[in-house]
Amino acid sequence: MLFACIAGAVNIGAQALVLLVYGGPFRLTIAMAIGTVAGLLPKYLLDARWIFGAKRGGLGQHARNLPLYTITSVCTTFIFWGFEYLFDALGGRWHYVGAVVGLAIGYRVKYSLDRNYVFGDRV
Repeated sequence: MLFACIAGAVNIGAQALVLLVYGGPFRLTIAMAIGTVAGLLPKYLLDARWIFGAKRGGLGQHARNLPLYTITSVCTTFIFWGFEYLFDALGGRWHYVGAVVGLAIGYRVKYSLDRNYVFGDRV
């Protein structure tokens, strides 16, 4: 849960920064996309090492796992973005609450996908 919080903080922090400096069209969508990308690599590295114990295998193993990890991330991003857009409809800064709710649910689903298809024996 700690690593999900760290990656979530990176994601939401990147979003806040984008929203602070960019006021143009599709600002929330652009902020969400940049936040999603910003949180991906730290979450992968933390998960690979500390959650799934991918200590061995080196670069070849990471080259195999990272694309699969990214695919599961794309799948769960729909959950996260859906909640953020839903809460954004309330106005103000409610989209941040939606981001936290969506990230929490998405990361739980992602853990199951990663355990079974990215770092598990089934791959």
